[in-house]
Amino acid sequence: MKETEFVIQLGPADRLREYHARSRGKIINFSVQYETLWRGDWLPVVRYDTAHGFSHRDQYGIQGTVIKTPLFILDYNRALTFAELDLKANWQLYRERFFRRVG
Repeated sequence: MKETEFVIQLGPADRLREYHARSRGKIINFSVQYETLWRGDWLPVVRYDTAHGFSHRDQYGIQGTVIKTPLFILDYNRALTFAELDLKANWQLYRERFFRRVG
């Protein structure tokens, strides 16, 4: 099994943190998280992962709310690609939603 971790800076106060484990060319688990720097702390805004045995997205609000949405993409290679592309393309929109979401 090969594990990979890295961080991509998206802006001065925004980053993408990724972890994935691969075995024989197949992703066996992953986490891709967009974070924003708020009052000195890196806060999760959106995370895609396989923590509960299926690929899903967690969207956070500044007040601590979480909305969990299953991806319905069974192939983890495809789910990881989807997560990376979505967060790189839409992080600014997710950031706006994060600070607007109150309840």
